Amino acid sequence: MEQSQEQLQEKINESKYILQHDRPNCIGCAACEAVAPEFWEMNQDGKSDIKNGKSLDNGWQELLIAEKRFQENKDAADSCPVNVIHIVKKETGKRLV
Repeated sequence: MEQSQEQLQEKINESKYILQHDRPNCIGCAACEAVAPEFWEMNQDGKSDIKNGKSLDNGWQELLIAEKRFQENKDAADSCPVNVIHIVKKETGKRLV
């Protein structure tokens, strides 16, 4: 089912954080997928991807997330042995993880 413009705008407005993935340095251990499978999946190339994430020119990925999704993605970031998952506060640009 396709989302309306109003639903999309509401989703953007409630998003407080930017989930970032330094994909080029991912080692593909799948810890993120195990901890937060709603947000993370393994790709055929052996690296993880943010589900529905935006791929950037530098190979990184980003996704806006709401406050209620912060903890599960922080847990995924904390489980990453190479620290390639970051969470940035959208309003200030400050990296929290």
